[in-house]
Amino acid sequence: MLDAKFVRAEPEKVRQALVYKNCDPTLLDQFLLLDEKRRGLLYEVEKLKAERNTVSEQIAQMKREKKDAAAEIERMREVSQRIKEMDSELSELEQKLTDVLMNIPNVPHESVPLCKDDTENKIIRCEGEKREFDFEPVPHWELAAALDIIDFERGSKIAGSGFILYKGLGAKLERSLINWMLDVHTLEHNYVEVFPPFLINRRSMIGTGQLPKFELDMYHTDKDDDLFLDPTAEVPVTNIFMDEILDGRELPINLTAYTACFRREAGAAGKDTRGLLRVHQFDKVELVKFCTPETSYDEHEKLLADAEDILKRLRLPYRVVLLSAGDMSFAAAKCYDLELYAPGVDKWLEVSSCSNFEAFQARRANIRYRPGPGAKPEFVHTLNGSGVALPRLVVSILENYQQPDGTVEVPDVLRPYVGAEVIA
Repeated sequence: MLDAKFVRAEPEKVRQALVYKNCDPTLLDQFLLLDEKRRGLLYEVEKLKAERNTVSEQIAQMKREKKDAAAEIERMREVSQRIKEMDSELSELEQKLTDVLMNIPNVPHESVPLCKDDTENKIIRCEGEKREFDFEPVPHWELAAALDIIDFERGSKIAGSGFILYKGLGAKLERSLINWMLDVHTLEHNYVEVFPPFLINRRSMIGTGQLPKFELDMYHTDKDDDLFLDPTAEVPVTNIFMDEILDGRELPINLTAYTACFRREAGAAGKDTRGLLRVHQFDKVELVKFCTPETSYDEHEKLLADAEDILKRLRLPYRVVLLSAGDMSFAAAKCYDLELYAPGVDKWLEVSSCSNFEAFQARRANIRYRPGPGAKPEFVHTLNGSGVALPRLVVSILENYQQPDGTVEVPDVLRPYVGAEVIA
């Protein structure tokens, strides 16, 4: 959530964010109208309260002097009733303002291309060489079926389309990737592992910006529980410090977590749905950072490097893409995507979005830090990125490491985890 003072002071930047992030541009006008009304009402009610305090002292003095204060007492009774009514109106206005602010997106960083879609995304760099095949590479769903490591039909039978059943070395590969990535991030990249709940309350979903805007994309339990299935570990891990004041000397705090992730993808019908390209349940290792505003963009680059390191060690061709405003998330101020190349489908597949949210999430979740002893608390900056997401990582491994005989070579770094050199 943006600071109301910022919205008031920089309306054109906010309007620009609404336009380029494809949000309702009238939200700014709604905010400014409500804010003006609130401030006018606040001024009036404060005047009445000041008058009440002054007259109350006069009444007390009149009583000490044995004077008749009945008229003033009656007038103050009317004033108190009016104050009560105005306070109630103020409370309603403040709730309406909060509701509007909750739907205003974060303002893009100055380095972000201003565009309503992905057409002006910038490829920052490409790493690794695309493999030269002496045979026609096949898509992962054919490889998986022939190797009997993923059963798409039975996964759909159990839960519906978009749900996957891994089996044999397919299940072992999935588990090995999760364990290996957690080991790299905790032992070499200085993250602390946490294992959060997979069910999340509404306050936490609001805290990271998933709600209210994206509720239709979420899996929701019945109204009595009002819980959501975890769409990404970003949500529970960021909210670990909800309503807390952190010690500035402990920043940055780096956390990593594995979770299963659940998304309806309500707006993605028909987009790359074959095989593992777009599913409703998937595994992911997440990286989350809490830091000071002064260091957040340096930490953003470190976060990107940590996610990239996973892809480098797997020796997979990938590229780093700076997203334009219209292709970023609602809450992000700046975002890099990491995209892996998959030769079987001949596509670049996004496996990580490394985002800096600045104070946007922290303000919603009320996560602050104290810069020094006795100093006034300030909002932290939060960052997160996949480190990295499956199953598109599995897609790229299967398609890049496939052999002419239909087997798949296991990347060197994973062999101690998988317990095999080849999936056959």
